[in-house]
Amino acid sequence: MRDPAPTLLDLGAALRDQLAPLRFGHPVTHVYNPLDHAWELHRAYLERFGGGTGRVVLLGMNPGPWGMAQTGVPFGEISAVRDWMGLQGQVRQPSDPHPKRPIQGLSCTRSEVSGRRLWGWAQERFGSAERFFKDFFVLNYCPLSFMEASGRNRTPNKLPASERDPLFTLCDASLRAKVQALRPRMLIGVGAFAEQRAKQVVGDLQVPIGRVLHPSPASPAANKGWAEAAEKQLQELGALA
Repeated sequence: MRDPAPTLLDLGAALRDQLAPLRFGHPVTHVYNPLDHAWELHRAYLERFGGGTGRVVLLGMNPGPWGMAQTGVPFGEISAVRDWMGLQGQVRQPSDPHPKRPIQGLSCTRSEVSGRRLWGWAQERFGSAERFFKDFFVLNYCPLSFMEASGRNRTPNKLPASERDPLFTLCDASLRAKVQALRPRMLIGVGAFAEQRAKQVVGDLQVPIGRVLHPSPASPAANKGWAEAAEKQLQELGALA
């Protein structure tokens, strides 16, 4: 559909390597970086869909355990990545796998609700992945997935400042560089956190910034019909043709 995006690939590889030395303490016991163990799939995503400028960029927070943690693709619901996007790639085991959060790549049978909702809406509205990615692209702010001993997900904003600040410094710089490379016509945070980071990091770049409801099952509003709510919000923002 488009030429590969070496700039995004370079930025992804750089962030992967920059994050490697960071360490996180209690209650976080395990950290997954799918830019490492799922790099082949992440690279395939960028090579197929990452080229081009002037699109609407949807910005998520960080990987879910059954989505991007498995596939390397933001909101990476297995069937959407494998069947709708047609992506393939080997996924390795993390160096310290969580026993309750196994990495199975495209063979994973668990469903990421947020990803199922977001990519399900995209498929329903646009039909083909090629048509969706002609006008949209999806990024995550932070590529790391944080887990507690129980397997519970811990979001980056809940990390202590001593851990959060070095992480955000790297993710901020990477987001800014990616926005400069993509030159989007609009940047939309999927949820309040992503919108806040977007405004903080690239608010001076004269890119319109908005927000849509996060599709998480933890959101009562999302559970009442996320696709319909997001469609209305995107229309109001002028993000849909």
